[in-house]
This record gives sequence, C-alpha cells and structure tokens, in this order.
Amino acid sequence: MNKAGRVFSRNQRVYSPSAILMNLTVYPLIVLWTLLGILLFPPAFLGWKLVTRWDADRIMRHFIWIYGRVWMLILSPFVRFERQGLDQKALATPAVLVVNHLSFFDTYCMAMLPVFDISFAVRAWPFKMFFYAFFMRLASYLDVESFTYTQSLQAGDQVFRKGGSVLFFPEGHRSRTGDLQRFYSGAFRMAVESKIPVVPLCITGTDTLLPPGRYWLQPAKIVLRALPAVSPSRFEGPAAHILMRKEVKQMMTENLEELRG
Repeated sequence: MNKAGRVFSRNQRVYSPSAILMNLTVYPLIVLWTLLGILLFPPAFLGWKLVTRWDADRIMRHFIWIYGRVWMLILSPFVRFERQGLDQKALATPAVLVVNHLSFFDTYCMAMLPVFDISFAVRAWPFKMFFYAFFMRLASYLDVESFTYTQSLQAGDQVFRKGGSVLFFPEGHRSRTGDLQRFYSGAFRMAVESKIPVVPLCITGTDTLLPPGRYWLQPAKIVLRALPAVSPSRFEGPAAHILMRKEVKQMMTENLEELRG
C-alpha cells in the first residue's frame, strides 16, 4: 500500500459493532480507572515508600507503568498486543530508549516493556496541564523543550545513576503517514556523552487504534519490537551522535517496513 493509502486507511472511521462497543466501553473504563488511581494514589504512595524504601521518582515511574498496564487490560478485548525481542535483562540496565511516534496511545503502550524504571523525555505542553504536570515532575520526566541541553543531560545522568533509563520520541511529534520523520539529536547526544547504549524500539498499530486528529477508536494489533542495543563507543569524533542517529534511524526504518509486511 502506498503512503496515501496508508493515511486513508488509518484515518477512516470504522463503525463496526466491535468498534462501537469498543468506544462505548473503553473510554468510560479509562475515566473510572484514572479517577480511582487518583483516589488511591496518596495511601499507595506511602505504602510503597514504607515497603520498598525507593526514591519518590522511582515509585512514581512504577505507578505510571502499572497505570499503563491497566490501560492495556481495558483495551485487551479489542486490541491484540504482541511483544518482540523484549529482553528484560538487556532493558533492565540503564539505556537511552528511542521509539517511533504514531499515536497518543504510544506512551501508554510503553507499559508493554518488561521494565518500569523509565523517565520520559517529552515536550513542554504536558507540563502545562495540571493533571499531567504533577505526576510527571514527581517521576522526574524531562521537559526537553524548556530545559537547556545541559539541564537535560544532568537530569538524564541522575536517572542513569539510579539504574533507570530515559525514553525519547526522536521525531518529536506523531507521524501522520506512518513513516519515520526527521530525528532530533538530543537522545543520541545524551547517549554519547553519558556513555549509555541506545535501545531502538519500533511500534506499529497504534495509528490504527487512534491516529492523530481522531477520537474514534478501532480494534487493532499493536506490536512493540526491541532492536539490538547500539553502543556509543562505536562512534568517535564531534559528529559521533550524528553517525549514531543515522544508524539507529536506518535500523528502525528497516524493521518498521518488515513489521508492516
């Protein structure tokens, strides 16, 4: 299918019985789960702190992962989730994770990962929303638009020192065609300067579930594939991060084409 055909097939609404049932059940359940999560958060946070002795940001990242897992459970009657190459041992070490961006649901689908200690590097607009901002700041998420590069690097180093990872959407915005857009260099500069490997992730199907500009959900198959880690030690010189960025983008392009069949 050509690019125009892919855009049309993603954005057309399908009013099948399953799609109608999906929209009538999923949205109310997500709202109820969100409200319940807010109510349970204070006692749960205190309980986690007493039992685990973790720092507040790690507890919050664990809660966000659990929140996403329940989202997946709510969607599971209508969405098939498939994981490929998600080696828990490899992903448990500090890494810079990079993933293509197709849909609002991409962030919640990161709950498909077998690890939870991940700080997201995101644009500034979610930090302007009170509901998101409080939890994102508590989880030590990186505001890559408002931070200077030095501030982002320092924030990333703090996450790495505690054994966590940082996740970037290197395109910076959702793709409206499904094809990879231009990659920004921030993730790769952080990897090179912090000497942390990059783990590329490829996701497909979320643009069928909910593409940009649409609110009508439809059943989909979502696949999340982890590619082999790329070590920054393989790249040298002032353009090391650019060489790394190009190699990772080529890897992801080839794998996304394979996943689309």
